[in-house]
Parts: sequence; C-alpha cells; structure tokens
Amino acid sequence: MAVQTALVTGGASGMGRATVARLLDRGFDVVIADLNEEVADTALTELAQDGAGERVSFVRTDVSSEPDFEAAIARAVERHGTLDVLVNAAGVGGAFGPLTDIEVEDWDYTFDVLLRSVFIGLKHAGRVMRAQGTGGAIVNFGSIGAQAAGVGLQPYSVAKAGVEHLTRMAAYEYAPDNIRVNAVSPGIITTPLIGLTEADLQPLLGTVQPLPVAGVPDHVAGVVAFLVGEDARFITGEVVTVDGGIMAAGPQLRDLVNNNPALRGYVGVNRGSTGVKATIHKKLDVAEGSR
Repeated sequence: MAVQTALVTGGASGMGRATVARLLDRGFDVVIADLNEEVADTALTELAQDGAGERVSFVRTDVSSEPDFEAAIARAVERHGTLDVLVNAAGVGGAFGPLTDIEVEDWDYTFDVLLRSVFIGLKHAGRVMRAQGTGGAIVNFGSIGAQAAGVGLQPYSVAKAGVEHLTRMAAYEYAPDNIRVNAVSPGIITTPLIGLTEADLQPLLGTVQPLPVAGVPDHVAGVVAFLVGEDARFITGEVVTVDGGIMAAGPQLRDLVNNNPALRGYVGVNRGSTGVKATIHKKLDVAEGSR
C-alpha cells in the first residue's frame, strides 16, 4: 500500500503536535501547517531526532486565510503526491469577557480561526480528495464547550458548535466520494492553549471529571489516528467526545438541592407521586456508597 499523506493544522504544539507524532508512527507522511515558525522548528527538530526525517515538513500557514490554506494543501500534494488526510487542529482561546463587552473584531477573529478555517480546509481538501478519486479522511477539532454552556468561553464554544455541525454537513455531502469527515471533542487537556499542568487538574479528577486521569494531548491524538485509519472506514459524521466523562456526568448538581439520596448513602426506590411511599432498603456509610 502506498504511503499516505496527512496535513495537520496547528501541528506544531499541543494536540496537533501529538497527532503529528501518532500519524508518523502509523506510517503517514505529514505536513505541519502552523503560524508559529519558532515552535514548528522545535517540533521538526524533535521529530527528526525520533527518526521522522524527510517524512515530516512544515509550511507557515494562517489557517483563516484561504490563499494560505490552499497553498499548504498544494505543498502537501507537490511534496508527497497525494492528500489523504486533513486534521483541522489549529485553535486559539479567542475573545473573552461578558457578551455585553466583547469587541466585534475579537469575536470575528475567534470565528475566523476556529470555524472559517475548518470550512476553508474542507473546501480545498475536499476538492483535492475528490479529484484523486481514492477517498480520504478529515478530522475536525470541536470541544465539550460546544455541548453545554458554562464549559468554555462564549465565542470559542459557539464557534466549536459550528465546527461540530459543519462536520455532520460535510460528512453527508462528501460521503458519495468516500471522503469521511468526523470530529473529536476534547475536554480539559493539558496544552499550551489553556496553560494548565497535570497538577492544576488534580481538583477536577474524580469530581467534575469522573475519570481520575489528567487529560493529555496523546489521549486525543490516539482517537484522531483511529478515525483516519482503516478501522474507522465505516464511520463518518461522528463527534467523539474525549473528556474523561465530564459531559457524561452532566451538570454535577450532586446533592445541592437534596434530590439524590444515593449521595447521602441511601439505597432504595423513589415511587414519585404514585401515592406509594419510597422504600429505603439500607443506609450505607458515605465512603461505601456512591459519590
């Protein structure tokens, strides 16, 4: 089987950088499209030391610029012959503050980098993959901020919600050409973007995040590598949440409104407004029962 080529935006650091390493390990040639040349140079040096050699290269790219993105895709095809995979991992924290105070220019910048760039990538990668006639795989980066309010910054979260729905729209449109489009939705991951260390995350582990493991870029990169690989060849239009169970746990009210007897150690059944009283089978020590 011929070597496949992947273009990874934001591939110089964080989850993008981890994705580049994973894809190289899986035998892909990889082109890193990133705005930060200094960080990219460091990444290339480290990857070369790990044996990547000529299989990885860098092209400076402003992903919100259509000419820049189109040139990066052309570079990948020129250098390696095909474009088989696109990973839209580039991101910024974007605008922050109350909605009544956020500047329109800052809002637009956030959407340009997070959502406009994904559209541009889908547009031009789709054209190339369709012309090649051999299918392809695209993975976009969403966020758990897209799935509920109060999880992330407002402009960031709304833009990521757009990314996740655009993923479904593109998956539907590109399916006849065997181009699969999926997304990953990371939770709280230790990356330069959020500036948190594993130690910073300790108060969240086993509480807000049920899984008592700090999220690191490689957790997300592994899912991306799966989605672009042969084992996922029948998966398209999906958003895979990679968050240690944060969204599964829901709003985390716990027992703040005294509505969950299990969290106070009781075992039984609540029969609601049927007129039959609740049954309490036993009372556990809090340490023994559920959190």
